[in-house]
Amino acid sequence: MRTRTESCSLSLPHSPTSVSRARGFTVRTLASWGVSDPVDDITLCVSELATNALLHGRTPGHRFVVRLQLGPALRLEVHDSNPRPATLRAADPYDPSGRGLFLVNELADRWGCCPRRGPGKAVWAEFDLPGADPAA
Repeated sequence: MRTRTESCSLSLPHSPTSVSRARGFTVRTLASWGVSDPVDDITLCVSELATNALLHGRTPGHRFVVRLQLGPALRLEVHDSNPRPATLRAADPYDPSGRGLFLVNELADRWGCCPRRGPGKAVWAEFDLPGADPAA
């Protein structure tokens, strides 16, 4: 069981390359922490939340932040400057977008949205790790 907490964050510009950079940051950070499962699910959720930050959290001059925290569970957060809460909605079957939070809801063990200090919000997702006690 993990008793220590580690965290790492990356501030990214509102740029088309930032989602790819967020994924790479996630894969490298998880590898450095020895987390091998569920890396694919975590990386997909980072990708979806970073994409949402680019599409909906855009305020001129502001960046968005990806934060990973390793404890009994892996917590990922994406902070953006839009204060409007992220809400899960049913996707139109003919709409090519609108499934990001649905995927996060399906893949993460828990997720939510909370205001942050300063402008904006943090959308977070938690993943129970094999061999860890999430209640610890």
